[in-house]
Order: sequence, then structure tokens, then C-alpha cells
Amino acid sequence: MDKENLSFEDLPKAILALGKEINEVKNLLTLSVNSKSKARVPISIDEASELIQKAKPTIYTLVREGKIPSCKRGKQLYFFEDELLAWIEKGRKSTYDDLMDDIDMPNAEF
Repeated sequence: MDKENLSFEDLPKAILALGKEINEVKNLLTLSVNSKSKARVPISIDEASELIQKAKPTIYTLVREGKIPSCKRGKQLYFFEDELLAWIEKGRKSTYDDLMDDIDMPNAEF
């Protein structure tokens, strides 16, 4: 299709081609944004406190007892958001359905 001399009949094909190109650009932009957001950036204790909804003294206690993932550089504590979210997930209680799935039993009536 000649892009310089489009006829009225060629418009639907041209619009379709433009739509495909726009979708490709969107996909590339999405990949670019996702790759940047996956970078592990340390967060402060204030941000960690807000994320896990715990007071700062509680966080200091959990760090001292080794119950929460953290890094210390000098006097500064650092946390990684993905590690804190994994720590929260690790404490999740299993439901009845989860337990049944783990032992590969169909839901039986007791």
C-alpha cells in the first residue's frame, strides 16, 4: 500500500495498520515501565511502617528479633518492599480449600 497516495478505499486498511502499530508501541511502553518498576529500591523505616501498618518501635523490635527482613548500613535500616510483602504473605493462614488442595483431596463432606 502506497502511504503517500491513499484512496478512499484504502482507508480501512490504513487505519487497521495504524492500530496495529499503536498496539506495538503500547506494548513496548508497558514493557519499559514494568522493567523499571521491578528494580529493587530500598525503602526507609517510615515507608516500611506505612506499608506493613506497624509502628516504628514494633518494626525495630521485629528487626532486633530477626523476624522481619531488613538490611542495615551504618545506623540506617533499609527494607525492600517485595521482601516485606513476602513476609506478610508468609504469615497467611491457609483456608480449608487451600488445605484440601495441598493434600490433593476433592472437597469431601465431613
